Amino acid sequence: MSHKPTREQAESAVRTLLAWAGDDPAREGLLDTPKRVVEAYGDWYSGYAEDPSDFLARTFEEVAGYDEMIVLRDIEYESHCEHHMAPIIGRAHVGYLPAGRVVGISKLARVVESYARRFPFQEKMTAQIARCIEHVLQPRGVAVVVEGTHECMTTRGIHKRGVSMVTSKMLGDFRDDARTRAEFLQFIGMPAGGRR
Repeated sequence: MSHKPTREQAESAVRTLLAWAGDDPAREGLLDTPKRVVEAYGDWYSGYAEDPSDFLARTFEEVAGYDEMIVLRDIEYESHCEHHMAPIIGRAHVGYLPAGRVVGISKLARVVESYARRFPFQEKMTAQIARCIEHVLQPRGVAVVVEGTHECMTTRGIHKRGVSMVTSKMLGDFRDDARTRAEFLQFIGMPAGGRR
């Protein structure tokens, strides 16, 4: 993008949408709505101002030779789809096989959060999380499973509730070794066949 619109331009766009929806942006209840929406967007899409790999920069090598699987599961996230800007609510599960160094577990959650706070395709977000961890930590393998409920499907269009989408990206030993993959899936409560 060549330039970022000003805050005033963003607030004006919200007023236009309110009027397009059929309401009066000048009525008392909506006067501060453009300001609130722009502030919410600043929070919801804060991932664009971050480089997720920065969260993984500080690692620890004093792990007493630990080289087994590390899994952080049930990382809750909130996102918005790029097609309708509708919410996606879900959770991610991240695992890796360290090769001499580990990272603080909160940093894995921050990587998930950073990619979620953009306009992602869930498939793309899943791959981005895995590739980021692989690139920075250079482990023997990375596994990422992302589950999401897409409100663009539940609140509009087909109106199907209780449906969640599951995507996965397996790299290194998780891709090449079925036993390693199955162990990860067991850790996150998902049988190797993919059904709970």
